[in-house]
Amino acid sequence: MLSKEEMISMMKVHGNDVLDLMKHANSLRKTNRITFSKNVFLPLTNICRNDCGYCTFRRDPAAVDATLIIPPSDVMDTIHKADVYGCRESLFTFGEQADIYPQVQDALEKFGFDGILEYLYHLCERTLHETDLLPHSNPGILQKSELKMLKEVNASMGLMLENASPRLMDMPAHEKSPGKDPKLRIKTIENAGKLKIPFTTGLLIGIGESLEERTESLLELRRIQDKYGHIQEIIIQNFKPKPGIKMEKQPEPSLFDMIRMVAVTRILFPECGVQVPPNLNINTAPIFLLSGADDWGGVSPLTKDYVNPESPWPELNLLKRFTQEIGFHLEERLPVYEKYVKKEFLSETIFRKIV
Repeated sequence: MLSKEEMISMMKVHGNDVLDLMKHANSLRKTNRITFSKNVFLPLTNICRNDCGYCTFRRDPAAVDATLIIPPSDVMDTIHKADVYGCRESLFTFGEQADIYPQVQDALEKFGFDGILEYLYHLCERTLHETDLLPHSNPGILQKSELKMLKEVNASMGLMLENASPRLMDMPAHEKSPGKDPKLRIKTIENAGKLKIPFTTGLLIGIGESLEERTESLLELRRIQDKYGHIQEIIIQNFKPKPGIKMEKQPEPSLFDMIRMVAVTRILFPECGVQVPPNLNINTAPIFLLSGADDWGGVSPLTKDYVNPESPWPELNLLKRFTQEIGFHLEERLPVYEKYVKKEFLSETIFRKIV
């Protein structure tokens, strides 16, 4: 395994050494396939206990544009439309622990649910029974018992580590976000490993972290992966400044920062998928494939990226062109990677549906 010093040195290379780093990362490929998941994005509420300095998704429960809870009939209508579009992933997401707010809890009770995780379970179960889609949920920090419950109705789950440094809890990015405490996020990712849940995680680059903190964050994920082996994909996501956010004057990471980061991630995780969101890098996306990335993540023909609404998904034809023009082959995948389609990683319900 790479040492911290070696990784930091790689993250500082310039000139032709950047090309050498990219070549090394790219040489670790076992296939010329670049994958994506055709999905439908379902944000059940934009209420969240966290108030991150880079977020435009969150709303206060009293705000006029706050979505307390999307009704189950509306959610299922969208999922059935996605089924017609041939989507295979139903991506459920919402603000963390939104039901701590009385307004959200009251809305849930009107629909007959005691809490948001019970509502999520219900929607995942209906998705499995009524459509060809497979649920993938990103509900934030969870207890082990909650993860165990949701494993029954999810093909895979996800939680971004973002960064392992507690220092960022005192920075604009996370100073008002108790759920971004890295200890809590690491515990959730580890508990998912103990339960053998196929898992997607990753880092958010450019939120005030140092190269050393990026390195330590990757090494922390490597430690978890070595112990549990359940991390199927690592996302390297670049911060994007947006009008109105607390961090709107924070510069985004440079293209070379991202190239080096993606390459080092591929070198440290040769067995995992490495994703860079294409809608956040529409003009530079192909270069990351030559840096070791091998997945475009979820792309929806039906719904927008509600977390980054100013950055629309690329059309699948454009994604295909991006991929083919540098010599790779675009291939659709399920929300659970093929090597995790085993009974030890999936509930009986999910396994039977896939196999």
